[in-house]
Amino acid sequence: MSRKNIVVVGGGTGNHTTLTGLRSCDCNLTAVVAMTDSGGSSGRLRDELGHLPPGDLRRCLMALAEDSTESNLMRRLFDYRFSAGEGLNGHSFGNLLLAALTEVTGDTITAIDEAARILGISGTVLPVTLTRSTLCARLVDGSELVGEAAIDLRADNLDVAIDYIHLDPKAYVYPPVLDAIASADAIILGPGDIYTSVLPNLLVEDVAQAINESDAVKIHVCNLMTKPNESGGFHTSDFLALLTDYLGTRQPLDFLLVNNTPIPARLLDRYAAEGQYPVELDVAESLTMAGRIVERPLLAPGVFIRHNPAALASGIMEIVMANEGSRHDAGIVPTVFDCDDFTLPVLSGATLTVDSADTDGD
Repeated sequence: MSRKNIVVVGGGTGNHTTLTGLRSCDCNLTAVVAMTDSGGSSGRLRDELGHLPPGDLRRCLMALAEDSTESNLMRRLFDYRFSAGEGLNGHSFGNLLLAALTEVTGDTITAIDEAARILGISGTVLPVTLTRSTLCARLVDGSELVGEAAIDLRADNLDVAIDYIHLDPKAYVYPPVLDAIASADAIILGPGDIYTSVLPNLLVEDVAQAINESDAVKIHVCNLMTKPNESGGFHTSDFLALLTDYLGTRQPLDFLLVNNTPIPARLLDRYAAEGQYPVELDVAESLTMAGRIVERPLLAPGVFIRHNPAALASGIMEIVMANEGSRHDAGIVPTVFDCDDFTLPVLSGATLTVDSADTDGD
């Protein structure tokens, strides 16, 4: 059986989680990374040096680094953030290294390739565009937020929803992104901040069309929690509606992958104090925009509400392998199935049996 080509589309945090899990799977991984980050260390380097923001690229490179003593040290260095020193405070070493490599080589792509070599990554990391562009959001009251950081960090008028987002100026796709999408067996959209990490990729010229035209199985990994500044009050169908809208298609995504692990009350209370709540699954509405819904125990243990990379990778690979060669069969009825105890009785007779050990949310 040939190795599957999997393209993961998003920003830094969501892509990092997905790539970390999939790195140990037998597949060819490509990360397509949004280039609109304007805050923190990335934003400073973007503004001061005129580079593309390196932070999300850095996170994806770290996720794909090989497991060895040397690479683990480099991964720690890439993630190290200075907490003192005028000019250095707030910068991460990895961002500075990518900036220096860009200056030395004179080319962003060469800098990424050299960083990938240093880390010994398994996979490919591609900026979605080489165009320096600013993400802007128009709110329903007609006001506008300029810059990814302004959208991501807004704390006022949170009851005023985002109407739409756009790029200024128009951004043109980095051609290898189209090649990766065309050869993909699966395209993963999310998790990640919907307006500031996932959708900006779809605003880049030709990306949405390429995804629509791809024969790959298309999977949306839904966020665990809402964010008051972007997705307050969202259900799963709201995320799907935005994706289908910005993809510019009436065709549903193939799969919606959601968590079904109960979140501990102590964590819910802490997140509720910040205006964040679990994303609720509205089955009927979601099935108008996703062919199938897969519920899996995806919650990581610990003091934060995050996806478990290994469980997420397991869920993705189960879908990809069960769906092999039969994605477009006629007469497939939208189905909700639970992975706690099931076989997958669909898609040209393919079956998928889940070991109970694989369904452990820990």
